[in-house]
Amino acid sequence: MAEDSDLERSEPASQRRLDQAREEGQVPRSPELATFSVLLAGGAGLAMLGDSLVTSLKRLMAQGLTLDRSASFRPEAMAERLGVAGLDVLLSFVPYLILLVIVALAAPLLVSGWIFTFGAVAPQWQRLSLFGGLKRMFSVRSVVELGKAIVKTLIVGGVAAIVLANEIEPILGLAAEPPAAALSHMGQLLVITFLAVVGAMALIVAVDIPFQIWEFRKQYRMTKEEVRQEYKETEGDPQIKARIRQLQREQARRRMMSEVPKADVVVTNPTHFAVALRYREGAMRAPMVVAKGGAQVAERIIAVATENRVPVLRAAPLARALHAHADLGREIPSALFGAVAEVLAYVYQLTRYESLGGEPPAPPSDIRVPPELDPAIDEEET
Repeated sequence: MAEDSDLERSEPASQRRLDQAREEGQVPRSPELATFSVLLAGGAGLAMLGDSLVTSLKRLMAQGLTLDRSASFRPEAMAERLGVAGLDVLLSFVPYLILLVIVALAAPLLVSGWIFTFGAVAPQWQRLSLFGGLKRMFSVRSVVELGKAIVKTLIVGGVAAIVLANEIEPILGLAAEPPAAALSHMGQLLVITFLAVVGAMALIVAVDIPFQIWEFRKQYRMTKEEVRQEYKETEGDPQIKARIRQLQREQARRRMMSEVPKADVVVTNPTHFAVALRYREGAMRAPMVVAKGGAQVAERIIAVATENRVPVLRAAPLARALHAHADLGREIPSALFGAVAEVLAYVYQLTRYESLGGEPPAPPSDIRVPPELDPAIDEEET
């Protein structure tokens, strides 16, 4: 991945790609943060536990230099005393060591959070390649890491050198001071030097963390083809999805058209809109829309209705209102009950005429709908 051309990888890494890298144990890491945290914790630990450590070491030294007469005649006594003293020293430093271990383990969590995976420790046989190893040794990344190490050494070493140069006279004067005063003065000089080095490390960490995050995201940048391929894997091929939606619309339209022969009437605009209505007295609370559509769909609804001898009534305001405000497969809005009742009354009269004969009924010529439900009136007002 790192060897690929950066010019081709122009797209930022997707969240899915970053999640996959995290599952493999690949996350941003700042070695400088771990070093700085351990160094700071070491200084703080000595400040908190220093007195108890010094007291323990004094006691152990006094015990080590004290040897009773009976033990001087036993050669194995020296080894026993040495083992006991070593164990005491180790136990004295256990709290301090535990603090350093906890800080060393917790420091990386500040950048990448908690992660537990075996991917990072799994064997990667491709790394055994001699050619690949040489390529990594002389890669741009290796040169950058070498430059960072040199700069870090110069900064930390330079700060320490400046501090020691400013304190050269007090350091040389330690030899002339009494032991107790010299130890106290030397401790002060060490604290000043320590704080200066920690400050320099803090500056390095402040630069290194954003750099490591930027470099990690740069390493996992994607090409346009990879972005398209990932989109296909996650969201599906756009062409296939479009084809599926088209088939679903066609299937829904066929189901809708199969309901047109069962309708009582089709209200038209006459060609812009067509809405098929059905009402069964006693079985329905209100007339229901079984089919509707505009343009070519409207023409198809009218053609199917005509083939199946379903009455087709031209009522432009009602057709517009039904098409805009009535949902397919649902009852019509209550505000249109009156207008639709006029239409159904005409349809029942027409059915009676076709069955019994007599005077043909006149279709309703002025069906009114509430102005707020007529889209044509809303367009004129706007």
